[in-house]
Amino acid sequence: MARLPPAEKLPLALRKNVRDEWDNSKADLEKQLSDVLGAAWTIDVNPLAIWPYHNDGYAKESLGSCIKGYVEGALYHLKYLADKHGDEFKNEVNTICSAHVLTLDLEETSPPRFSYGGCDVQDGQLRILFVEGNLGSNINDCCQEDKLSAALNAAPSDTPLSFVARTAIRADYEPRIGEARAQIAALLGKPAEEVTLNPNFEASFAALEAAREAGNSDVREDWQSNLAAFTLQYFEGLAYQMKAMQVGEDEMVREGVLEAVSSNEYAFRTVDKLKYETYCECDIEDGVLYVQCTPGYFGTNVNDAAAKLMDRL
Repeated sequence: MARLPPAEKLPLALRKNVRDEWDNSKADLEKQLSDVLGAAWTIDVNPLAIWPYHNDGYAKESLGSCIKGYVEGALYHLKYLADKHGDEFKNEVNTICSAHVLTLDLEETSPPRFSYGGCDVQDGQLRILFVEGNLGSNINDCCQEDKLSAALNAAPSDTPLSFVARTAIRADYEPRIGEARAQIAALLGKPAEEVTLNPNFEASFAALEAAREAGNSDVREDWQSNLAAFTLQYFEGLAYQMKAMQVGEDEMVREGVLEAVSSNEYAFRTVDKLKYETYCECDIEDGVLYVQCTPGYFGTNVNDAAAKLMDRL
């Protein structure tokens, strides 16, 4: 899509609106943005480059108010998410959007990724985007949680896990895995610190991502957002199955587990092919007990992965 050339000059009434509503608010909005994200941010918007995309509505007559509205909408959502997720979210945004610049620009992807507007990260800048023909429409929605998460997730990164996966681990796994670990340790008659639960997040992420990219349609589309929750459920299912087979009550069974799982490590992993079952299973290798599945069945029948644990002992 060829960009329209910038306007050479705005009409007087429009210049006044830009001055009164945008220029006079910019410094305060930059301060609010910096305070929300805990780092120095700037806002870079060129009204002359934006105005040629106006229609007969809001943006044509009140460009300064329109720009201010887009920025205030982004600020609202960033503040909401920073309050919701805390310093981890701020650190993620500051790292991914390394230029610490918020801007407003045209959505150039064809076909457009959004109906009216959205956001992305380009050259380290967080860009509020409007779709051609819709400048000034739905300005408050461009950086809402789903769109901002998708933008941060799609940004180039050297880290082995995506933004969505990292966020899910903090929200869905870390607060609850201690309980599953304590349950398993209690069944084994051991202190929790002597039992290791290894989620293998990076290896699982790589395997699931590779399967999706290879065209495996059995891998669920929401696997990134569920990576943490499903891994937790595999461990919770392991605790449930160990309780069901009376590991905590039958000394012979408990000794059998302790002997077979000599490392006291219990891990989750994805594998190319299962040995014993269709959806998920457990296996013991080198003193480590693995609950495992193939990428295509990740998240299916999670409570049953260790159902045949007795057969592996």
